[in-house]
Amino acid sequence: MIVRDEAEQLEACLRSVTGFVDEMVLLDTGSRDDTVAIAERCGAVVHRMAWPGDFAPARNRALELVSGDWVLVLDADERLRPEARAPLRQLMAEPEALLIQLLRAEEGALQSPYSSVSRLFRRHPALRWSRPYHAMVDDSVAALIAREPHWRVLAWDQPALRHSGYRPELLAGGDKARRLREAMEAELRARPGDPYASAKLGGLEWSESRPERAIALLEQGLAQCPANAHPERYELLLHLAMARSSSDPAGAEALYRDALELPLDPRLSLGARLNLTALQLRRGALEAAAANARLATAAAPEVALGWYNLGLIQRQQGDLAGAIAAYRQAITLAPDRPESHQNLAVTLLLGGDIDGARHGFRQAIGLLERQERNREAADLRSRAGAMLKLEA
Repeated sequence: MIVRDEAEQLEACLRSVTGFVDEMVLLDTGSRDDTVAIAERCGAVVHRMAWPGDFAPARNRALELVSGDWVLVLDADERLRPEARAPLRQLMAEPEALLIQLLRAEEGALQSPYSSVSRLFRRHPALRWSRPYHAMVDDSVAALIAREPHWRVLAWDQPALRHSGYRPELLAGGDKARRLREAMEAELRARPGDPYASAKLGGLEWSESRPERAIALLEQGLAQCPANAHPERYELLLHLAMARSSSDPAGAEALYRDALELPLDPRLSLGARLNLTALQLRRGALEAAAANARLATAAAPEVALGWYNLGLIQRQQGDLAGAIAAYRQAITLAPDRPESHQNLAVTLLLGGDIDGARHGFRQAIGLLERQERNREAADLRSRAGAMLKLEA
């Protein structure tokens, strides 16, 4: 790990790998909190280095300090899932395994709830980190396999890591976006149109409500993206479709379809599937939306948004029983989303279940109030109260 001022998250991260790893090596780049003390208390060996300006040299320095046959790399906002330990050990035992791609669950990232990261690899002198942000070993892995084709890249098809760093409240409270932007801008100045940098910065521009620049960056990156660079191409298509969805919904739908045709794990392309479903629902294409919603829930039945979308569609199709079942599944998976409780209440009311509807509206209002969405809570209380007596 490379760390700086991670006292709040570090212990949980290190506890998640205790017993799975033989050593814990941390490279601290200037912490002013209790990061170092916590790491040492958890049994880690801590080294120090002045921040070099980007992640690749820091990660390469940390790589020089480990001694094991395999290297697992984590950030402080990541956790190794207990269920992943045995399957990963089996993959590491493969004699020609060089890299194991890890599926990462992105907490709070509704648009792309999963990503793939190259964080578990054999310690080989040819493997090095590259790229100034979102540093990766993939370039050196590809170069080594080109010279020594017996090496294999493997993957486990279930989420191995949990990542909390993209939760909106965490991003809003720090300077992560600013530091990423600076690194991306520098990369694009050095390599104009680079597909990877264009995808990352284009997505950031869209998320910060600058669609015109987002579209320009994404189109430029797509024009230069090799046809076989599937992850970069997917991200460019996904973000471009999102940026165009308001002004050109038909064009956005075509881009989502192109993204879904790429040969990627269905969980990794789930963002495009969910967004396409929502877009088709807004456009009134209920049959197509329902088909995509079912594909989403089949690919990732643990993601609440797929079930929520399916509930919205089935209600519009007049399938109240199906909608109720879908909403209830969404609530089971994500009980803190007031929208699911509200839509379940409306559907129950349409089906004549007054007590169930009353309970659902109360749940939705209570969640909105606890989330300090007081104006929405008051509005829902007024509208629901016009339909039935909430305090029966």
